[in-house]
Amino acid sequence: MRPNLLLLIFFLAAFALQSCTQQETKSQKPPNIVFILADDLGYGDISALNPESKIKTPELDKLASAGIRFSDAHSNSSVCTPTRYGILTGQYCWRSRMKKGVLLGYSPSLIEENTQTVAKFLQKQGYTTACIGKWHLGVDFRLKDGTYIEGKPGVDFDRKLIGFNDYKKIDFSAPAKGGPKGAGFDYSYILPASLDFEPYMYLENNLAVEAPTDSTPGNDLNADPWATGAFWRKGQMAPSFSFEGVLPTFTNKASDFLAQQKKAEKPFFLYFPMNAPHTPWVPTDEFKNSSPVGQYGDFVQMVDAEVGKILASLKENGLEENTLVVFTSDNGAYWRPELIERFGHRSNVDFRGMKADIWEGGHHIPFFVKWPGVVNAGSISDETISLTDFFATVQDLFTDKGTKPKDSFSVLPVLKAEQTEIDRAPVIHHSGSGKFAIRSGKWKLIEGLGSGGFTEPKFPEPKEGEPVGQLYDMVNDLQETNNVYLSEPKVVKELTEKLESMRGY
Repeated sequence: MRPNLLLLIFFLAAFALQSCTQQETKSQKPPNIVFILADDLGYGDISALNPESKIKTPELDKLASAGIRFSDAHSNSSVCTPTRYGILTGQYCWRSRMKKGVLLGYSPSLIEENTQTVAKFLQKQGYTTACIGKWHLGVDFRLKDGTYIEGKPGVDFDRKLIGFNDYKKIDFSAPAKGGPKGAGFDYSYILPASLDFEPYMYLENNLAVEAPTDSTPGNDLNADPWATGAFWRKGQMAPSFSFEGVLPTFTNKASDFLAQQKKAEKPFFLYFPMNAPHTPWVPTDEFKNSSPVGQYGDFVQMVDAEVGKILASLKENGLEENTLVVFTSDNGAYWRPELIERFGHRSNVDFRGMKADIWEGGHHIPFFVKWPGVVNAGSISDETISLTDFFATVQDLFTDKGTKPKDSFSVLPVLKAEQTEIDRAPVIHHSGSGKFAIRSGKWKLIEGLGSGGFTEPKFPEPKEGEPVGQLYDMVNDLQETNNVYLSEPKVVKELTEKLESMRGY
């Protein structure tokens, strides 16, 4: 064999070995993780999921096609606070001190000091962790007497501030306890609760960026609340606070954080809970009148654009290829029947009900995962999953997995296309008022009648001879129109016993 040919073969072999080594090193490097949580975004708002949507969502459509989308994903609650608790702890919120409803802006921390969270777990794995956006899990503000607004361990949570209702007693110049820092986040820039709850202010690393020394009379829209949707409650507000500026502020902060990770040696976890499209519907001038679905549609299109900016920031900083991105919503859309009639748009597609309800419209949500080189682009899974599954899925990325949360089951085998199904316990649904449902296979059993949320009837009493609960076949009756509770007594008995066993009370 000629020397030149031998030399060529040698170089080709060396190059191939180097490429394999680089690929192996890349695959062994822990992925960065970005979790984007929309607020009150409906399954039907995204055109990739609803071809009849009147709202344009090009960025979310691209994200859906770039990875896997789950067609049967559910928030662990139909309202804000409990869903966030489930995402970060891997446990249903009704296992905590809070059994129903949501927190207020001055409420103390719901996540207790000894509760494990996905952020704490990732810190132990060497990650830099950040929370930027709507927190809504409570903060222990310091009072002027040196004490803190705190919950009572072991006592059911009282969202009415546990007797505290005077903001003048708070020392906003002092750092708060609990909050994101207590939950395992190295950096945080947050709104304490929803954008329609006081105090209207930002906290950076548990310290007020600007004290809420001004106030707002609120905007209750009594004349026509659905004309603009710019609703917020009265309360204390920082002097420079702008309702329209909140979402762009969070996006800018998140982009700044990502830019800082460009040359960082440690992997990162960014939890980005958006404040939108939850009320108030306050799109910036660029998006006003941009959709045929009023200010809600305008706000959703702004959400889409802001998500696009986060994804662009990942790419611009060379982070895209080794970053696992999750996009989802905390519950269904707050979209009443009169809005469907007015705009001809179905935010929750054909699902029954809306936000806060135990029916599908309350908790059946979009769920996309993009992970270049690992998740097959354009894939779809019909596996039933819950947002509580995020924690166990993250744990499954590592050899040292720690203690698995009680209500979390890894979907990593589905993401990697190794399995189409996972071995899991039934999924439990929970309405805003605390009504329970259990989903096992094709069956969904609801305790009692009605929505248990915003849709009428909420809590109807059963009439003589009628069923006392609801049972639906979710394969053949996804719209929950045919209650087969009386004709399937064996299924009712089995699911009732299973729900009682899992719930424990």
